[in-house]
Amino acid sequence: MVPSNGEFQSAVGMLKLLGDETRLRIIWALLDGEHSVNELAALVGAHPTGVSQHLAKLRLARLVRTRRDGTRIYYVADDAHVRRLVEEVLSHADHVTRAEPKTAGRGAAGKTGRSRDAQS
Repeated sequence: MVPSNGEFQSAVGMLKLLGDETRLRIIWALLDGEHSVNELAALVGAHPTGVSQHLAKLRLARLVRTRRDGTRIYYVADDAHVRRLVEEVLSHADHVTRAEPKTAGRGAAGKTGRSRDAQS
């Protein structure tokens, strides 16, 4: 089944939100459990005011939810979908950054099946 235009637009909006490093760090921190704005600010190395603004955007997109305890508000990642999305994108980033660069052609190492280091 092909996603609707609205679903594509919603997905693009979520990916754009997660395209900001601070917001991605905030979501990552929230995968371990709920945190207040000040706790998140300390965890991600940002000012509480900025973290609060990021959280407002993430909340509107329903990527995070809140729980009030007296005067304090605690944030948490909204559900398992958000967890999978963030874990997958970071797992893929790890895969891409750790992968050896692909070579366009076969060099001297490709002719013998050994690397240059192995030939030394």
